[in-house]
Amino acid sequence: MTLTLTDARAIIDAAEAKALEIRQPMNIAVVDVGGNVISHVRMDGAWLGGIDIAINKAFTARAFDIQTKELGENSQPGQQYYGIAASNHGRIIIFAGGIPVLRGGEVIGAVGVSGGTGEQDQAVAEVGVEAASE
Repeated sequence: MTLTLTDARAIIDAAEAKALEIRQPMNIAVVDVGGNVISHVRMDGAWLGGIDIAINKAFTARAFDIQTKELGENSQPGQQYYGIAASNHGRIIIFAGGIPVLRGGEVIGAVGVSGGTGEQDQAVAEVGVEAASE
């Protein structure tokens, strides 16, 4: 089972609505179960540099089946995942905004959001993930 383009559109629509609500332009990416991009949107005014970050947040969340926020907390010096950000040719992102999408208890893809503070990115990603389960 994997996310579909229809799922990705629903995720992006919901996440984009949240970004508009908080008045923060975002990059929103959705990947399938294999970590491949299904869809990405860069809202008007969102950072160009955030495109790669959003896509890589989604990839990271799927590659390790963990929220990037949690991975970041566990990758600090002395923690179990210290140094993980240097793996996978630099694609690993260790700050908030990447969340795996589960259906029936299985990871079927992930969402990555970039463009605001970590809290804003996380909030927008969470709304996207909620839309995937509807």
